[in-house]
Amino acid sequence: MEFRVFVEPQQGASYADQLAVAQIAEQLGFAAFFRSDHFLAMSGDGLPGPTDSWVTLGAIARETSQIRLGTLVTSATFRQPGPLAIAVAQVDQMSDGRVELGLGSGWFEKEHQAYGIPFPPVRERFDRLGEQLAVITGLWRTPPGETFDYTGRYYTVTGSPALPKPVQSPHPPIVIGGVGAKRTPELAAAYATEFNLPFVPIDVARIQCGRVAQAVAAAGRPAESMVYSSAFVLCAGRDDAEVRRRAAAINREVDELRSNSPLVGTPGEIVDNLGAWAGLGIERVYAQTLDLSDLGHLELFTGEVLPQLR
Repeated sequence: MEFRVFVEPQQGASYADQLAVAQIAEQLGFAAFFRSDHFLAMSGDGLPGPTDSWVTLGAIARETSQIRLGTLVTSATFRQPGPLAIAVAQVDQMSDGRVELGLGSGWFEKEHQAYGIPFPPVRERFDRLGEQLAVITGLWRTPPGETFDYTGRYYTVTGSPALPKPVQSPHPPIVIGGVGAKRTPELAAAYATEFNLPFVPIDVARIQCGRVAQAVAAAGRPAESMVYSSAFVLCAGRDDAEVRRRAAAINREVDELRSNSPLVGTPGEIVDNLGAWAGLGIERVYAQTLDLSDLGHLELFTGEVLPQLR
């Protein structure tokens, strides 16, 4: 398994907080630093307030050299596809080709209300997501010197020079996730290199991985062309007391965390828990790190969990 750090800065984190986590994650050998793309805290006061995901990742790109960077996930409701394609391509250049784009339909209505962002019904959000994926990948794939055109229900692009180009060819990897039974697997098979299952029970993951595998086959893609990943809350400790302390720091109960995340417990417990997920075909794990001030948490994971998995 490959392990990535995933943070939720809308819950309360400055740029400096995120940079510190990204830099220690790079030093410790995590494969990537990903962040959510939200403008409103789901609980608490959210101080000092939200940070823009792509502004943040562009800055972190210049302060790191190896770790991959991305969103889990950018909401298609937040940005027009053309400007989003430009922003991601620019950060890909700034990072020398280390960017990945997680893109979803959007779900948190309150943040849209709080910042004046339209929040269409779910069907329209999925329609818009599909068109955004078509526009973004179309812009990136257009050869230099040619122009790109697209006519959809919600987005029309005419005579675009389709610039700038990302470093990665044909474009940065795209991550799509969720538990939708039909459209989500179809969009993943059409556009994604990675399918992510965030915070779901293993039985749900098994069903959804099967749906995506069927969609990939129906699209004529090789089965191995799709990477399957999951995201889980990280709450590790050398003993139960340390696990309880870290759970309390994020206002969670240990029993509740243990019931829904394999990354909870002592190093040996976590290694045992991950076995079933590896058997399911999960190749990549996002360790959701909620206390950004506890850098020792990541050191414990790489020092005492990862060696047992090699």
